[in-house]
Amino acid sequence: MLQLNHIQNNKEDVLSRLAVKYFDGTKIINDIIANDIDRKKIQSELDNTLAKLNVVSKEIGQLMAQKKSDEAEAKKKETASLKEEAKLLEEKKSHIEKVLHDLLVRVPNLPHTSVPKGRTSEENVVVREGGEEPKLTADAKPHWELTTQYNLISFELGNKITGAGFPVYMGKGAKLQRALISFFLDKAIAEGFLEIQPPLMVNADSGYATGQLPDKDGQMYFVNEDGYYLIPTAEVPVTNIYRDVLLKEEELPVKMCAYSQCFRREAGSYGKDVRGLNRLHQFDKVEIVQLEHPDKSYATLDTMVSHVEGLLNALGLKYRILRLCGGDMSFASALTFDFEVYSAAQKKWLEVSSVSNFETFQSNRMKLRYKDKNGKINFAHTLNGSALALPRIVAALLENYQTSEEGIRIPDVLRPFTGFDWIK
Repeated sequence: MLQLNHIQNNKEDVLSRLAVKYFDGTKIINDIIANDIDRKKIQSELDNTLAKLNVVSKEIGQLMAQKKSDEAEAKKKETASLKEEAKLLEEKKSHIEKVLHDLLVRVPNLPHTSVPKGRTSEENVVVREGGEEPKLTADAKPHWELTTQYNLISFELGNKITGAGFPVYMGKGAKLQRALISFFLDKAIAEGFLEIQPPLMVNADSGYATGQLPDKDGQMYFVNEDGYYLIPTAEVPVTNIYRDVLLKEEELPVKMCAYSQCFRREAGSYGKDVRGLNRLHQFDKVEIVQLEHPDKSYATLDTMVSHVEGLLNALGLKYRILRLCGGDMSFASALTFDFEVYSAAQKKWLEVSSVSNFETFQSNRMKLRYKDKNGKINFAHTLNGSALALPRIVAALLENYQTSEEGIRIPDVLRPFTGFDWIK
């Protein structure tokens, strides 16, 4: 959530930066400013009324001490009137504060000045590429054929048990999943991240705190009976560990990682791009989260990008890093780098990670603050990244490491975790 004083003091800059995200903020920003003016006016009236009430209450005590009961009774009637006036003003204040809050949570985060202009993913900027494209034979198969051939994943069973987008992993397919999770977690822990095992459901307050609500309400699975949401990413529960927390400056950065299953409705997704593991409703992911000092958050973002890049290099996958344009960014992000791996059998790029800096957008929503050395209280910056999302990594590994005769080779770094070198 944007800070109110920043909107008031930088209205034109806020509008121009929102336009980079193709968000027309003119009306809502004007409404926010107008409502805040009304809120301040009501607050001033309330303060004056309470001050009068305090004065009159003291006068009653003095009059009673002087045995001027008639005058004291008149003052009591005045206090009753002032109390009623204060109550009405409190109600007005509460109402306008709710209106103001409901407006503020609908405004996306401001993009960083380095975010390129552009409306769609086609206008994202390639920062760099790495890895080599594998040389596959002419009869190379896409992963959804390989998973059937080697009895690794059953999409049909998942469809029978639940529905489309809920695959069943089995045998070496399940072991490969577990190996990747362990590999990703061990790499994060070695770099100082604290492993967290979070709940897979969160309450509405947690969803609002990280910006999934109200923006992505329609994309989240909702447990109506209990009012809980299934998490779309471990970012939500892990970041919310520090909701309503005041840190000391020396406690920053806070580094956390978590494996979780993730749930996304992916409403409107259809066609060839959702075949196999390309787009699922339930999937596994390892997430890295950092809470950082504002002066250091963009240097930290670079280290998180390097961390993800190191994982892809270790797996031997061809990849590229994209700086997202304004129109392709998330609601809460100030700057995002996406990672894509090349699927040699499908001959297409598959997104496997997003690494983002949210600056104070989430911390303002969740009241995550730190006290600096001078005793001043500030909002921390929050960052997170997929390190990594498994489905498309599995798809790329199966496709890129397939051979025509021997089967599918397991990358060297995963063999200590799988216990086997080949899927045959």
